[in-house]
Amino acid sequence: MPQMLLFVQPTGGAMARSGRKRGRRSGVSPLPQEAAHQWSITAERRVILSEDQVADIHQRTLRFLQDSGMKVQSARARQILRGAGADVDDAGEMVRMDPALVEQLLSTAPSGFELHSRTPARSLYIGGDKVAFMSVASAPNASDLKGGRRPGNYEDFQNLLRLSQQLNVVNAFGGNPVEPTDLPVATRHLNCNFDFLTLTDKPFRLYAIGATRIEDGLEMNRIAQRLSEVDLETRPVAITNVNINSPLLIDEAMLDGLIAMSSRNQPVIITPFTLAGAMAPVSLAGALLQQNIEAVMGIAITQAVRPGAPVLYGCFTSNVDMKSGAPAFGTPENVRAIIAGGQMARFYNMPFRASNANASNAMDAQAAYESLFSLQAAIDGQAHLVQHAIGWLEGGLTASFEKMVLDAELIQSLMLSHTPIDTAEAEYGLDAMREVGPGGHFFGTQHTLERYETAFYAPILSDWRNFGAWTEGGAPDAFARAAQISDGLLQAYTEPALDPDIRDELAAFVAKRTEEGGALDA
Repeated sequence: MPQMLLFVQPTGGAMARSGRKRGRRSGVSPLPQEAAHQWSITAERRVILSEDQVADIHQRTLRFLQDSGMKVQSARARQILRGAGADVDDAGEMVRMDPALVEQLLSTAPSGFELHSRTPARSLYIGGDKVAFMSVASAPNASDLKGGRRPGNYEDFQNLLRLSQQLNVVNAFGGNPVEPTDLPVATRHLNCNFDFLTLTDKPFRLYAIGATRIEDGLEMNRIAQRLSEVDLETRPVAITNVNINSPLLIDEAMLDGLIAMSSRNQPVIITPFTLAGAMAPVSLAGALLQQNIEAVMGIAITQAVRPGAPVLYGCFTSNVDMKSGAPAFGTPENVRAIIAGGQMARFYNMPFRASNANASNAMDAQAAYESLFSLQAAIDGQAHLVQHAIGWLEGGLTASFEKMVLDAELIQSLMLSHTPIDTAEAEYGLDAMREVGPGGHFFGTQHTLERYETAFYAPILSDWRNFGAWTEGGAPDAFARAAQISDGLLQAYTEPALDPDIRDELAAFVAKRTEEGGALDA
């Protein structure tokens, strides 16, 4: 059932929704949202590769890792792989693996896992038919209608957390929505983790940039969830993303973060950055093969560290604009790659990560249709985790407050459009048809009166008023309406409950680690 989240309406136009009751207080309007929950994908999976093509990509991957291998820049990771039976060249930092070893390592990766939050109702299952949507992450800039585009800062970071907390489609945080560049690099993660655990109660990503940030983040999650060290070994509480330095290289910092997570049985997303024509072959088949080679190597490392450690197969394959070299997203190539990536993940029986990405520089039609293509591909490919699901603009260089509202509308609409139709006897409305008869209308029938308030989707952002009413209301376009909604949600924000003793212990940990210098391996 839709949830009415009340928010203070800024001046500049009515936001009443047809069929929805307005708030009781003056100046308060309802924002129609589906109640916070984790969606299931009930639509049939799309396939773009045949079973033979999937098997061929797998076999080519095995041959490449045996004959050519990949560069693994961490001496510790190479030692772990050597112990597992890999062929390691320390001088060249190259690792090759026999096909039987690769398949043995892949076989221990789990098909799903639960990601726990400090609020049990916010915990997620990553796998099966479930999908979780994460906020935009790591943008160097923020933007909104009022202030324009600006470098990332701590105030915007906190407000983006608050806005994401208010939007029910957001199941988890993919990382810092915008980088707070006005905070010191070595201790920034401590402040950000504290805010994730106090301003929100949804799971969040730790940054695999060395081991220290991971260890600090896991300890803070352990405190917030009142776990013992032993509990942490069996209870995933955070997630990280390890990007492959495409082509065919994994750097030391990422590997140190991977080892710190996998050794504690915490989930890692392995994501090759395979942009066809730049960091991967210009052909889509070549880019997909390289993506698979890199993903399989990263996944194998997690299992060499700890068999059974949770891991996701990540896909970020798209293409570049061959005129400028700039990344392009939401393209036909990007869509086909996401669907194919889902097939490869299912072949290996492990969870799949995709993204909602676009290359638009503004909150405009391009941003909407490229995001829609990306989201639809993620659903068609049965992604279990969609990173950057709300707020991404400018190829990931900007986190937009208004784009968060637009993406919430897109996600909610898409997921509801895949909901099965209720065909219970009462839903057919046969009595209403007989009552109305030929040439009548259904507005006053009992069947309609019992259902009209919740019968149809009530949009978050779309404006269904006629032209006259819209003009009288100031003729706000989608950008202006999204700005109003974003401002209203921020005004209505309240901090989720947290035991004061836990808050104090987290604050003490941040103070202690800050005094010690934070991430000295930065």
